[in-house]
Amino acid sequence: MGTPEFPDLGKHCSVEDCKQIDFLPFTCDRCRLVFCLEHRSYIKHHCPKADKKDVTVVICPLCAKGVRLIPDEDPNITWETHVNTECDPSNYDKVTKKKKCPVPGCREVLTFSNTIKCRDCTIDHCLKHRFGPDHKCPGPKKPDSGFPFMGLLSKSRKEESKPNRAPAPSSTNWATSFRNAASTVRASAEASMTKLSSELSQKWQIARDGVGLSSSSSNGSTAQAEECPQCGAKFSSVTTLVEHVEKVHERNNQSRVFKMSIDVCPRCSKGFRDPVALVEHVERDHGGTSKA
Repeated sequence: MGTPEFPDLGKHCSVEDCKQIDFLPFTCDRCRLVFCLEHRSYIKHHCPKADKKDVTVVICPLCAKGVRLIPDEDPNITWETHVNTECDPSNYDKVTKKKKCPVPGCREVLTFSNTIKCRDCTIDHCLKHRFGPDHKCPGPKKPDSGFPFMGLLSKSRKEESKPNRAPAPSSTNWATSFRNAASTVRASAEASMTKLSSELSQKWQIARDGVGLSSSSSNGSTAQAEECPQCGAKFSSVTTLVEHVEKVHERNNQSRVFKMSIDVCPRCSKGFRDPVALVEHVERDHGGTSKA
């Protein structure tokens, strides 16, 4: 075996009936013996340890999952362990039922290589029906063009119309109370402005109608004092009273209404003029809670 230059070159086959010298022998990874090209497989040299690393997988007919059989264990015990622990019959339809093209009459099975998602309807189709006219694409969904707060208002109205309904979560209660408080503040501000406007109009009318009478009577007797309905200040003429109300109380009321109409988010300190917009912001960006 070998040559004078390479005395260890080549080895004999381990099969008794062969013993052929092979200069490129094969070593079995199970029994660690040397074999020639003809007897290198497990079956050819009848390897006694061939099943030690053998991988045998059986497909379960209940859940369609692969069950690996352990070489040193009884297959019945392995099967019983699988059925009692990890067998899920609901997985059978997910594995066996293949996804097909939704176009009527098309039986093409959708795989990784032939699936195209439509950009408009976002539905998977095969390559044959990937274009919109081929699968009668309805087109992209149209955005809601209605008033953005109509959904919120209708939702609040539905909640108020159902008194027997179970109480909503704390976030909804807080939003409802905040909306009611904002509506009350706005209503009181509008009522005060309306009252002030009516009083001003009455005073103007009195001033226009009795300007001649007040000028003639002022010469013979002391003029009647006019009292401001807001602060109680007294003036000698109606015109002076009207100018006082316009300069002092009307500007103060306008600035007061402007300050009351700006609401600040308790979480991010972002200001909103509309209380409904603030409620929608809290429910959308802060999970419906106002606690910091």
